[in-house]
Amino acid sequence: MRLGSGAFAAICVAVEVLGVAIFLRGFFPASVRSSSRAGLQAEPPAPEPLAGASSNWSKLPLPLFSKAVIVLIDALRDDFVFGSKGARYMPFTTYLVGKGPSHSFVAEAKPPTVTMPRIKALMTGSLPGFVDVIRNLNSPALLEDNVIRQAKAAGKRMIFYGDETWVKLFPKHFVEYDGTTSFFVSDYTEVDNNVTRHLEKVLQRGDWDMLILHYLGLDHIGHVSGPESPLIGRKLREMDGVLMKIHTALLTKERETLSPNLLVLCGDHGMSETGSHGAASAEEVRTPLVLVSSAFERKPDDIRHPTQVQQTDLAATLAVGLGLPIPKDSIGSLLFPVVERRPMREQLRFLHLNAIQLSRLLQENVPSYEKDPGFEQFMMAERLHGNWVKLHLEEDRSGALLNLGTKVARQYLGALRTLSLALSVHVAQYDIYSMAVGVIIVLETLILLLLSTPQVLHRRAELEMPLSSPLFSLLFYLMFLILSAIHVVVCTSAESSCYLCSLPWLVAGGVMVLVSALLCVIVSTLARMVMDSTSLWKSAAHPCSGWSEVGLLLLLGTVGHVLSLGASSFVEEEHQTWYFLVNTLCLALSQETCRSYFLGDDSELQRCFHTQPGTVGANCMQQACTACEASKPGQASKGLPSGARGGHTRWAVLAGPWLVLACCRLLRSLNHTGVQGAHRPDLGHWLTSSSHKMELSYLAALSLLVIFMLAQRGCSPMSKVALALGLLGVFCYRAAIGNLLFPWQPANKGISKGILEARFVYVFVLGILFTGTKDLLKSQVIATDFKVKTVGLWELYTGLVLLAALLLRPHNHPVLAFSLLIQTIMTKFIWKPLRHDVAEITVMHYWFGQAFFYFQGNSNNIATIDISAGFVGLDTYMEIPATLLTVFGTYVGPVLWAVHLAHFLSAEASSDSAMGCACFCYALICSVPVATYIILVTSLRYHLFIWSVFSPKLLYEGMHLLITAALCVLFTATDQTGHARPWTKMDA
Repeated sequence: MRLGSGAFAAICVAVEVLGVAIFLRGFFPASVRSSSRAGLQAEPPAPEPLAGASSNWSKLPLPLFSKAVIVLIDALRDDFVFGSKGARYMPFTTYLVGKGPSHSFVAEAKPPTVTMPRIKALMTGSLPGFVDVIRNLNSPALLEDNVIRQAKAAGKRMIFYGDETWVKLFPKHFVEYDGTTSFFVSDYTEVDNNVTRHLEKVLQRGDWDMLILHYLGLDHIGHVSGPESPLIGRKLREMDGVLMKIHTALLTKERETLSPNLLVLCGDHGMSETGSHGAASAEEVRTPLVLVSSAFERKPDDIRHPTQVQQTDLAATLAVGLGLPIPKDSIGSLLFPVVERRPMREQLRFLHLNAIQLSRLLQENVPSYEKDPGFEQFMMAERLHGNWVKLHLEEDRSGALLNLGTKVARQYLGALRTLSLALSVHVAQYDIYSMAVGVIIVLETLILLLLSTPQVLHRRAELEMPLSSPLFSLLFYLMFLILSAIHVVVCTSAESSCYLCSLPWLVAGGVMVLVSALLCVIVSTLARMVMDSTSLWKSAAHPCSGWSEVGLLLLLGTVGHVLSLGASSFVEEEHQTWYFLVNTLCLALSQETCRSYFLGDDSELQRCFHTQPGTVGANCMQQACTACEASKPGQASKGLPSGARGGHTRWAVLAGPWLVLACCRLLRSLNHTGVQGAHRPDLGHWLTSSSHKMELSYLAALSLLVIFMLAQRGCSPMSKVALALGLLGVFCYRAAIGNLLFPWQPANKGISKGILEARFVYVFVLGILFTGTKDLLKSQVIATDFKVKTVGLWELYTGLVLLAALLLRPHNHPVLAFSLLIQTIMTKFIWKPLRHDVAEITVMHYWFGQAFFYFQGNSNNIATIDISAGFVGLDTYMEIPATLLTVFGTYVGPVLWAVHLAHFLSAEASSDSAMGCACFCYALICSVPVATYIILVTSLRYHLFIWSVFSPKLLYEGMHLLITAALCVLFTATDQTGHARPWTKMDA
């Protein structure tokens, strides 16, 4: 079977995406679970321990509070309540924290710090899996045991207003609800007004037991403007008024019922310095937790400072306060200050119920639970508790009873902390079987790509896949039987459920067929290579097969980057690796240009480059001979046409690498990213401050002008007009939403959502993309009209540039302008004159694409994803468009550089196999880091930083591979292998 090299690469990457998906499903584990599932009938509570007699307390204690109101303010950082912002904008809440009847805590949220997993943690007390970052976009119903389910089972009437995630997680649990869309981040007014408008009537009614309010406005302001926006203060003041209204209404109810109520103020996660969230920085994981009730009255001299607790502790505390069973999967501990004023017997009863629940969970998930220090502490506390109950029932009124009770309480609290920590450590249960299958598929695909590399480097337009040989058939059936037997054994004997075992047998059989086929193709390819080894190695040993210095640098740099992924510090600061590589590449290119000018042989250069004038990769073997001859002593490794050796062109070529180096240095100062430098002031922070809005406006206008000048040169007249109007619309959109100012516009002018302006730009984006697609389709019909294909690819590229200008924040417009400028410099003064081969040009595009991913402020931290890009021009939340726009806004750099590569090769390369070779090289250079990284994270799955550092990077790698598959499809679709084409003149 014969396949084009581009089509073969696209298929390999698609198969690799499947392998990575299976690996991710197994790697991101399920949390520890109780063997008694939520759907079963509730178990009776454990009786009170008693030495030598039967206890008279075997039921759940009565509720501590008659009503509970939970106010969850999305992205509420602890310093927004306990810091200077709280004192300034939330005076009533500050009074409650400092002098009122309250207990205050700093609740630590575990990563991933996004909404849906945090709601799970608050209501179940468990640690959700990291893959919930993806499920956050479309939350399924929560099947785990939780406070909401227990409250409904107890007959409590619950009302909810706010983020519709709750309605999806807890369907049919609320007697009344009104959900609001959580992802439409440009709305921070109506989204909260839709919650508050219900308060007046609900607080006057008495037909509810639990009221939950989830406010989203603060989070949306953070995503759009950051934590230093003046809108933050207004929103905090609004929330303070809401809390005052609720507290006043609850006090009025208490006078009627003479029983205390509970008001809970909490946040699901914090907010980073850039306004986002998802990672593990202190600003993202530290949230306030304030419990307010008349039962917490304190003396004037009673000063209570916020203490640090876990966010999962709220579930156990709410269950105890409402007289409900603690959720079975909870790993949280009861917040003891809530019950410390209750009689000693009730205190110990509450602590015992919590300890029993944690110890059972430990027994069901940890085989050697008897040796766990927490379990030993619990057993000791339970024995002491039994002695205390015995003394209490004997009506011992001596001081020994009080001292023993205090000792038992301390013992229980110590046991709770140790048990909770032990369960947190054992929270991960990896699906090793699914992980192994995913790793095997990825490695098989990578090996197949590596084995095919010699054919591609020797410019074979089509690759031979030995699928019909007898050896293939025999191996295939044998491997399929072996793998099927292994699958049956694993699925029938495994104690924990595996994802692949839960699939239908037909689907699982398809996976086994794929693994068997890939393995057989590899073996057959190796066998064919051994049989053809004589001719192959003779070709490989051709005297012209030497490496150029730039080629060697590209190889070593790529390998070095892959090896660096094994260290957490290098993953956190990966941007430094790419900055170093592109800077080193610029220096190497500068050396190459100097050598070509000052050390080259004119006659030899003219002989080599005028055989096929003006081509990139005209013929692989001729290119290889040229490189080899030029690398002989006294000759340059690359050469320049004689016409390029004089005048201004000479100095432009010599200055080209240094201009690129200067641009990269300027871009590094725009956005500091990573972990070590993210907090340092940079030009981006300076520009986005409210006092420098006019400077940002001038810089954005200049950047958009540069983008137009560089992007319009290859467009049709109609597309030029569309591009100009589109870029004007981009500036108008940013001015409408308040990011930029027109010179005549007052600074305090009201802002809007910019829906009309953004859609105005979308019209031109779609128009340019349609024109480019039409030209590409036309070029497929008229095979010899390569100019049409080149124009079509450039217009496709221009449409994406316009879309990127719309989605990127204004301070990142210079990044886009510099990207186009560097591409222009590299094309005119480096790639054309120095005539690098296709593989080198492809790797250079990949390197610069990765560098620009970080230049725009991205990192391997989920918090740097700008989700506001997904809602530009949308007035309602639409999942698919929002997801696509967010992904493109995040990966603007790699996508634009890859599309530019396709255009460059279409315009300049005269080899029929150039596009297929580029697709293959791009697929290979993306596959090597992915395959290496999944092996590394498998071996480091118990590393201290596996969730905070390695797991987010794994998600980024998976998404990058998916984008690579889409780009390979583009390369393959535009490849016209087999059609004759004239040589293309390279000189501009």
